[in-house]
Amino acid sequence: MAFHLKPKEEKFFSLLDEHASLSFEAADLLKQAMNQEIPTEEAMNKIFDLKEKANALVIETMKRLQKTFITPMDREDIQQLIDQLDATVDSINDIMDKMWMYKVGEATEGTKQMTIITAKAMKEIRKSIGYMKDLKKNYLKVEARSKKVLKLEQECDDLYHEEMAKLFAECKDPIEIIKWKEILQSVEDVTDDCEDLVVTFRRVVLKYA
Repeated sequence: MAFHLKPKEEKFFSLLDEHASLSFEAADLLKQAMNQEIPTEEAMNKIFDLKEKANALVIETMKRLQKTFITPMDREDIQQLIDQLDATVDSINDIMDKMWMYKVGEATEGTKQMTIITAKAMKEIRKSIGYMKDLKKNYLKVEARSKKVLKLEQECDDLYHEEMAKLFAECKDPIEIIKWKEILQSVEDVTDDCEDLVVTFRRVVLKYA
C-alpha cells in the first residue's frame, strides 16, 4: 500500500526535495568555477548562500521531527537523509574556500572532469529524493538512479587516482602539490558523500517499498 500523506507529512519530503535541489545547484556552481565558466569568488559567494539556506532546512527538519507525532518515515531515516545531503553542500563549500584561499590557477582536464561527474551524481541524487514520496511506486527508479550514482562515483575515483599520480609525477612546485592534493581529495569526498546517500536510499527502500 502506498503512503497516503497528510500535509504535515508531505512537508518532510518538500524539505528533502528543496535541500537536494540546493545540493545540486552547489555542485553545478563548483563545476562552472573549476571549468572557468564563472569567477571563483562569485561561485564561492553563491555556494556560501546555498550553504546557509541548506543549514536552515536542516534546522527546520529537526524542529518538525520533534513536533510531529506521526512521520512518513522513521525519524532517524529522515534525519540521516537531510544530514547526508547537508554533508555534500559542506564539502562543496570547503572546496570553494580552498580554491579561493589558495589562489589556484587553471585546473587540469582531469580535475575539471571530476567536477562534471560530481554535478551529474548530485543530479541523480536530486531525482532519487524526488521519488521518496511514493517508494511503493518508484523503488525501481530509485535503484536505477542509485546504480548511476555508484558508476559515476567509480569514474570519479579512477580519475582521482590518475590525477594524484600525475600531480606527484609532473608538478615540481611543492606548494602547488599541497594545494591541488587537498582540492582533489575534497572533490573525491563529495562523490563519497553521494555514495553514502545511495547506501541510505537502499536501506530506506528495503524498509518502506
